[in-house]
Formats: sequence, C-alpha cells, structure tokens
Amino acid sequence: MTQTPIPRLITTLAVPTIISMMITSVYNMADTFFVGRIGTSATGAVGVVFSLMAVIQAIGFMFGQGSGNYIARSLGGQDFRDASRMSATGFFSALIVGGLITLFGLIFLDPLVRLLGATETILPYARDYARYILLGASYMTASLVLNNQLRFQGSASYAMVGIAAGGILNIALDPLFIFVFRMGIAGAAIATVISQFVSFCILLVGCTRGGNIRIHFRDFTPRWELYREILRGGLPSLWRQGLASVATICLNLAAGPYGDAAIAAMSIVSRVNMFASSALIGFGQGFQPVCGFNYGARLYKRVREGFWFCVRVSVVVLAVLAVAGFIFAPGIIAVFRGEDALVVEIGARALRFQCVAFPLMSWVIINNMLCQTIGKAAKATVLAMARQGLFFLPLILVLPPLFGVLGVQLSQPLSDLATFLLSVQIGFTVLRELKAQEEAEGDAA
Repeated sequence: MTQTPIPRLITTLAVPTIISMMITSVYNMADTFFVGRIGTSATGAVGVVFSLMAVIQAIGFMFGQGSGNYIARSLGGQDFRDASRMSATGFFSALIVGGLITLFGLIFLDPLVRLLGATETILPYARDYARYILLGASYMTASLVLNNQLRFQGSASYAMVGIAAGGILNIALDPLFIFVFRMGIAGAAIATVISQFVSFCILLVGCTRGGNIRIHFRDFTPRWELYREILRGGLPSLWRQGLASVATICLNLAAGPYGDAAIAAMSIVSRVNMFASSALIGFGQGFQPVCGFNYGARLYKRVREGFWFCVRVSVVVLAVLAVAGFIFAPGIIAVFRGEDALVVEIGARALRFQCVAFPLMSWVIINNMLCQTIGKAAKATVLAMARQGLFFLPLILVLPPLFGVLGVQLSQPLSDLATFLLSVQIGFTVLRELKAQEEAEGDAA
C-alpha cells in the first residue's frame, strides 16, 4: 500500500471495485429491464421502490464506509485490535438497523409506497415489489458493510466475487420468477433478495480468508467512541445515498402529473445514469484504501498523487461514456421500454441533458472520496449533500411548475453543474491543506 507505484496500485484495487459497483447497479437495472416487459406502470413501480432500496443502501454504506475508513487507518498504524472491534461493531450494527427497517416498513407498507411517489395505478405493483425488498433489508445492509470492509483491507477481489455472484444470479432468476413462475413484479423482488442473500453469504465467508479481519460477536463494542468514528467516516455516504432516496421520491412526485410514462422514463434514465456512475464510484473506491493507508502513514505526497491520477483517468472515461450516451440515447431507453413511444421520447431527452454534465462528476466524486477517507467529515458531507440535496431538491420543486416535463428533465444536469462549481472550491482547499501538512511534517517517503 505504501510502496507500490500509485497508478498500478490504484488500478489493481479499482478493477474489482468497479466491477462490484457496476454489478450492484445491475440488480435494479435487471429488474427494470424484465419488469418493463410487464407494462409501464410496473416499470414505474421499480423506480418508486428504488428510493426505498437507496435508504437501505445508505445505511449499509454508512456503516461500511465509516468502519472501513477507520479500519484502513488502524491497519496503516498497525493497530489490529482496534480494527477488529470496529469491524464487528459496524457489521452487527448494520444487521440490527436493517432488521428495524424490515419491521417498520412492513407495518406501514401502504403509506410508505404512497410516500415514495406511487400513483394509484402504480401502487399495486409497488406494494408487491416493496414487500419482498423489505424482507431482505437486514442482510442487504450487512452485505454492503462486508463489501466495504474487505475493500478497505485491500481484498477488493473477495468483495467483487461476492457482489458479482449475486448480480449474475439475479439476472438469471428474474425471468424465471417473473415469467416462468408467473409471479410478475413480486418475482423480480424475490429474485433480488435471494441474490442479495447469496452475496451476503459469500462475503461473510470472504472475511475468513487470507489476512482479512475475522468478525466475531465478542468484538462487538457498541460504544459512542466507535459510533462517532463510524459517523465521521460514514455520514457523507449516508447523506449521499439518503438524499438520493429523497431526490428520487421528489422526482417521482414531480413526474407524476405527466403520467406513468414520465415516471417510467425518468426511472429508466436514473438507472442508466446510476450504472454509468457506478464505474466512477468504483474507481474512486479503489483510491480510498490507498488514500487511507498512506494518510495514516503520513505519506501525503502519495495521497495527492493518487488523487490527481484518479481525476485524469475518470475525466477521459466519463467523456467517452457521455458522448456515447448522447448519441444512442433513444436506443438505450428503448431497451427497457421500447413498446411505449412516449417513454422513449421523454427518457431520451432527459438522458441527453444528463450526458452533457456527466464528465463534471469525475471531479466531484473523487473529491468526495478524498475528503471522506482522510477524515474531512464536514467538507465530505457538504459535497455528499450537494448533488441530490442542496441543489437538486430546490430545482425539482421550482423548475417543473415553470417548464413542465422539461423542468423535470433539466433538474439533475443543472444540479450537477452547481455541485461541480462548489466542489472546485472545496477540492483545492483540501489539496492545499495536504500540501501544508506534507511540508510541516516532512513526507516519510
């Protein structure tokens, strides 16, 4: 971690995490694709319940990123006992919170799906889909904790295998449960929770392999000191994912007056954007363990070198993806719901708008990863809140009443532009602070 050349080290760690993140996004994309064969309202239901899944993921990422960041710094400082306590605390806490989500979600199922933005025609589909997703909430959150903890220990390959196995299984089970067993949208949800459980089991086994920290209940230490560190490192992820859920709800509510086709179209665009963004997030997650280890070892020069390497590579890759998405936007939307011309029309224009701003996200995400990993919690949280919270929520409330469905389509790309401008100021401030630390302490390298 502290000796291997930065480009080779980050690339080695990033490839498995990119695959892991892309396959994670496949869960919902696969459901969107196969459910699209049922109808427009069913497709809209997947988009509605996605905000619930985003909450579940937000909890998992909070405990996973928070504990993982701390573990990386502890291992960098050779404090293995502290790392073990944090590993167990993050894992079992996520299991408990996931169980509470299941309990209260099932009790208040109908009000919940209405709150998520379901129309009267989407409601029956959303109810069937959400019921089974809630049953898997506990191990879904815990899986994300295991995935992040393995990754921060440098075992990205184990994390990739667990996530990949579940994603591939989900693609296979979706048509089986939906069409062969004739379970409709409920079958898609059952396929998802079964696949997530398989991932959970594989990741749990991965914690017993190699030099990874083994999770034992005796190490579970529910003390404020550890939860403070989890919140410190995990709150940005909670805000990012949690606000994504709120943003999706507001998007569904804003698109609702224009019909199920508008909800379905924006749902598809969100899934496509999420799939493309997952590659960037995975690349940034390959940087995080390198950043954490080297920051803990006070090798600040390597931290800055890794940051700039990630920015350069991600800008080029996202620009290529943006051009491809802009050119082939109608065909991409048609893959999911080509039978409905209105869905394709609304979705293609929204996707093209988002492609224009897409390359800007490289700077935003890598900056967020840097701030989160080195303990700049306030700056990381502001960046995490900005895209889907500080900027998107006001825009999605203001623009649709003024411009109709065009306002719905423009809200996200305008939010991305504003987030980029904010992140430029924050990013250069943090880089100057790192440079000052390097000069003050002297780089151990």
